[in-house]
Amino acid sequence: MDVDIDTTATEQDLEMLVRFRRDLHRIPELDYDLPQTKRYVRDVLETLSCQVFSPSPSCICALFDAGCARTMAIRADMDALPITEATGVSFASENEGRMHACGHDAHMAMALAVAVWVDGIVRARPGALPRNVLFVFQPAEETTGGAKRVCESGVFKRCQVERIFGFHVWPDLPWGTLASRPGALLARSSETHIAIHGQSTHIAKTYGVSDTDSHDAALAAARFLVSERWLMRRLSQDEPAICQFGQVQAGTVCNAVAGEARLAGSLRVFSDAMFDQAKVEIKTLLDEACTGCGCTGEVTFAEGYPPVTNDPVLYSLAADVLPELTLVEEPLLIAEDFAFYQRELPGVFFLLGVGAPAGQVNVGEEAAAGGLGYATCALHGDTLMFDERVLLEGVSVYKRLVMMP
Repeated sequence: MDVDIDTTATEQDLEMLVRFRRDLHRIPELDYDLPQTKRYVRDVLETLSCQVFSPSPSCICALFDAGCARTMAIRADMDALPITEATGVSFASENEGRMHACGHDAHMAMALAVAVWVDGIVRARPGALPRNVLFVFQPAEETTGGAKRVCESGVFKRCQVERIFGFHVWPDLPWGTLASRPGALLARSSETHIAIHGQSTHIAKTYGVSDTDSHDAALAAARFLVSERWLMRRLSQDEPAICQFGQVQAGTVCNAVAGEARLAGSLRVFSDAMFDQAKVEIKTLLDEACTGCGCTGEVTFAEGYPPVTNDPVLYSLAADVLPELTLVEEPLLIAEDFAFYQRELPGVFFLLGVGAPAGQVNVGEEAAAGGLGYATCALHGDTLMFDERVLLEGVSVYKRLVMMP
């Protein structure tokens, strides 16, 4: 097989990256409701020598048939966030209240640029690719886990996919850094909802009443929150685990004991065993807190996303062709639905640094118009911006992964 293929990123790649990323940045859409984004992606792919199809709702796939028995896949996520953009750049969101504040526009741009490169090889040098290539543009990464429905469609089995790769731009890493790790990289996440039921009564009637007879839902919630924090510290001695509650609501007026309390948070761990243990112990603590205050309560855990766990063998193969790959020392408590793909087939997920090196900061609009172009804020921020030159590293990585034995 002829494998003498240039995998370097080029100025032509940069021109495409800028155009694709900025066009897509203007039209952010949410969840599965992606008509403009899907139309744009299809318009690009349908000019190429690939089969374009939709295996599941709002998912677009492009299969480049290189005449091989095996296929590798590249994934990009298409949805945006319900955030009002405040960057002020010339290509800012044209869809009010929506923004590509998590870098999915960049992920799509890299995948489309690589698809154009694969198309050139398929047309000019038949037999040069070691595998067919499937591009997966999926919806709903930020909401309900669109990757799961893609997996359930059976597309990977039908296309004989044996490995999959994906990227996330990462402001917490210095500009141009390529990073990942074998095994656990990102956490399993589960939205956690708690309801506590007590009995509302005027606070004047509670003087001298024991906690057990108070039926105070707010007190039960407070006790639970304190004990749960200590639980997570204990569990984290074995492996990283966290459960935090960002919403706590109790009572209706200031001079009556709370008859109801509701807590909403997120549990994040790196293994199914820790997930099961945490659920049991959280339920036990809730029961204890409620019993001590004369209340009852229940907790529900959403299915959530599995942990992103990189296949060690595939990671090692990728590391051999990616000498710039750096190691993420500890897994991160961030969630990503790429994890569903990794439950179907071996996969590796990479982080691409778009942040400033230590001691340096971005200035003004340099992120969009040249200069250093470091990320202006963290992911999900309304001013997130970086220039597209950093994406050349991602394109180069994808090209080498396509040609990997």
